[in-house]
Amino acid sequence: MSRKETTVLVNEAEWVLCNDNGFVYKKKKRNREEKSSSTTTSASDGGIVDLEIELKKKGLRRRKHTLMKLKDKYKKECVHWGNLSNSLKEIEERNQNQQQLHIQSQPSTSASSYKVREMGQTEEACSGGSLIDDLLLQEEMREGMIRDLSELCDAAEAMYKAEEEQLKQSFFDLPVWASPRSLLASLSDQDCFSNNKENGYAQLT
Repeated sequence: MSRKETTVLVNEAEWVLCNDNGFVYKKKKRNREEKSSSTTTSASDGGIVDLEIELKKKGLRRRKHTLMKLKDKYKKECVHWGNLSNSLKEIEERNQNQQQLHIQSQPSTSASSYKVREMGQTEEACSGGSLIDDLLLQEEMREGMIRDLSELCDAAEAMYKAEEEQLKQSFFDLPVWASPRSLLASLSDQDCFSNNKENGYAQLT
């Protein structure tokens, strides 16, 4: 089987006559401009694909960096809240011990007050003084508990304000975007950060 091609000019255009085993037909010959344009198109398509791959890699690196920062932040917050929880437990245990000591001292106080009533008015005055001392001790215990709880509340409020300021600063530090794609990529990173943060708080609670 033989196939021959002959170049002829028809209507000022180049055509190729093809003889395929006795079957003759013609087709338009591709010129150099069409070949170069097709080559340029394929090269540009390859460049677009490479650009998309590079953008995806950059997006993955940004998300990984954001997640690592978020992980470190959550670790610090967990340690801080753990310290606050331990402090609160120590306050509760100390107050319980003081209350138990106060309850254990009440029978001796009531017995001494019973003896005082038998001994006269002078001892009754002393019993009244011991009762006042007990009341003052209870008030001091309550005042200490309120002070400790107030310190815990101040620490939690300071932590919340620091986190709020950090979130505001992240919006103030946004770069000047060079293109809409950069804008969308930055907003996507912010949305990813917010969602991860909400999920992390949900797990903590």
